[in-house]
Amino acid sequence: MKHCILTLLLLTCISVTQAGNWPHWRGPHFDGSSAETNLPSTWSRTEGIAWRAELPGSSAATPIIWGDRVFIGSVDAEREKLVAICIDRTSGKHMWLRDVGDETHRDRRSTYGAPSPVTDGERVFFFYSTGDLVCFDFDGRRLWARNIQEDYGTFAFLWTFASSPTLLDGKLYVQVLQRDVPVSGRGLAGRPNESYLLAVDPETGKTLWRHIRPSRAREESREAFSTPIPVWHEGRPQLVLVGGDAISGHDPQTGKELWRWGTWNPRRITHWRLVPSPVAGDGVVLACAPKSSPVYGVPLGHQGVLDDSDLAWISGQDPRDVSSDVPTPAFYDGDFFILNDLRRKLSRVEPRTGNVTWTIDTPGRAKYEASPLAADGRIYLINHAGEAAVIDAATGDVIRVIPMDDPSGGEVVRASIVAASGNLFIRTTRHLYCVGARSSSSP
Repeated sequence: MKHCILTLLLLTCISVTQAGNWPHWRGPHFDGSSAETNLPSTWSRTEGIAWRAELPGSSAATPIIWGDRVFIGSVDAEREKLVAICIDRTSGKHMWLRDVGDETHRDRRSTYGAPSPVTDGERVFFFYSTGDLVCFDFDGRRLWARNIQEDYGTFAFLWTFASSPTLLDGKLYVQVLQRDVPVSGRGLAGRPNESYLLAVDPETGKTLWRHIRPSRAREESREAFSTPIPVWHEGRPQLVLVGGDAISGHDPQTGKELWRWGTWNPRRITHWRLVPSPVAGDGVVLACAPKSSPVYGVPLGHQGVLDDSDLAWISGQDPRDVSSDVPTPAFYDGDFFILNDLRRKLSRVEPRTGNVTWTIDTPGRAKYEASPLAADGRIYLINHAGEAAVIDAATGDVIRVIPMDDPSGGEVVRASIVAASGNLFIRTTRHLYCVGARSSSSP
């Protein structure tokens, strides 16, 4: 009995400690959802705003929040620097900014600051498309730094590589799913470029292990811009990777592959790079195939190589409203919320069957590539033009559309909206907004 009480108290303390935080790109549950309540549903750029902080450049990196600190990766466009930023959550004042690198981009479509940071509540880890992996304490002291490209070879990607790091049970994970041959002068020559999952010691930055992940994909279809996502089955965690024409589950302690399903690309089309990360709910994990292809529901619990008969469901292929080329779906209130950026649809989907509860047209004319936030009975979206859409999760009704930016110079808004401590945090091209009432410091 005493053991049960202690366990309950420990779990309660953990829950309280993490309440109100958004420590990972896809939130506290790795699925785009938050248990936050009393979140705002109406505001403007000038009304209902707790504060607005200026940012030195545009980036797709999503804000990360722990306690009174907001961490954000970015570029400094004027100085042409990669930077790590910490902002006070209660006031919006910059607490510190640290230079990380001197290269910011190689094309106009994206920057090297696209990956989102991750935190364990004591340290914050920033990863950049240059391969720079840097750890700071909460006061901005650099604890360690390394460059993944220098250690394991230059990244072999046609486009600018981006994948966010993940923390789980005392290990920091980074995935690099890339071409096996050089492209446009990038990648190793004379030997194959390996795709891999890397486990790093958060204390020291040293490699714990590197698991090579094989792929039968060809050329650009080997490239993945997804993030490794922890999922739990029967109380046990595993890391799920998606890309290279396959989805696979891995042992977080060793990287060993536990299961694999592929492929959504049986003809081995060569240009099907993969962007959305996996998401799990109700015993099913999703793999979103690219280019208006279906979404595949893969039931957890299998071992080894799966075939199509093992799938829980495949989304309808005509008219293929349930699809996603870029955004990662959310899991909330027992269902998946799948944002179709190419056909401009949002669907609520049952995990076990793939049945669609509702599908709506996303409002506005701009494209939605940022992944959805699900919280407080609503789905929060933001499109390239910086228009934030608030949608009723139960009915699919559009509650409100709120312009938050006027992008220019080819820049677009790609960072997801996040929720923490009763507020929404919205990154536009040059600002970070804290939406809602100004909150007090954490105890």
